[in-house]
Amino acid sequence: MATLALAGGLLSAAAGCGKKTSEAGDAAATARVVSLSPSTTEALFAIGAGPQTVGRSRYCDRPKEALALPEVGGFVDPNLEAILGLRPSLVVGARGPGGSGVTDRLAQQGVDLYFPEADSLAGIDTMITGLGARLGHEAQAQAVVQKLDADVAAIAAAVASEPKPRVILVFGLDPVVLAGPGGFADELVRHAGAVNAVADGPRYPTVGIERVLALDPDVILNAAMAEAHGAERIEATAPGWRELRAVKTGQVVAITDEEVLRPGPYVAEGLHTLAHALHPRVVP
Repeated sequence: MATLALAGGLLSAAAGCGKKTSEAGDAAATARVVSLSPSTTEALFAIGAGPQTVGRSRYCDRPKEALALPEVGGFVDPNLEAILGLRPSLVVGARGPGGSGVTDRLAQQGVDLYFPEADSLAGIDTMITGLGARLGHEAQAQAVVQKLDADVAAIAAAVASEPKPRVILVFGLDPVVLAGPGGFADELVRHAGAVNAVADGPRYPTVGIERVLALDPDVILNAAMAEAHGAERIEATAPGWRELRAVKTGQVVAITDEEVLRPGPYVAEGLHTLAHALHPRVVP
């Protein structure tokens, strides 16, 4: 009798565990997700969670299927009423300038939140696998991460033995905003076969032209040319800039591909853009 009772208990526990697993799977399958950043929107579609995504920020423009989703504001001005009107079970986004006001109010409404730190290649991987775990797409997320890591490693290996120019990666011209040390953009510069001339300070410092002149880079990567950053051009006649050796010798590379600026599943495309600009002989 004791054996039967024990067996019954184990069967009951197993059934309960199966029920919980099933309920978790059902919850993931019926999730309604609102994404407040382009990187998380791209990741959602990359791992197969596009059908579960019901809203996006105004800046989420890739893939094209995402454009059909309702907009709910931007990074710093998300529309709480619009978000809640979509009845989300999960709101995701990039940790950034929006602050905690809207996320706190969403949490008070019982909405789950996922705003991971993704300002590194490792953080991008974690963001993608975290979305997969929350939405029942673990295998797809792992596949995306494996391909991303393999592509990054292949590009880095291709340029590893090439001369490494000192560069600045420019995100804005008015004011001047550069890629500093320790962040996602700094990693891209290094993996693309270059040395970031900005060796100290914050991850994205705002500097004066005097600092730029003192850095005296071999190459200027002008990501301010991207539409999201105003499509600002560095002119050879511009005061201050025209004194730079890189400007005088024509070593200013316009980076117009938005992927360079986004810490998401397409980051290897951005890395390829940088590596090709710096080493066109070895990166086709």
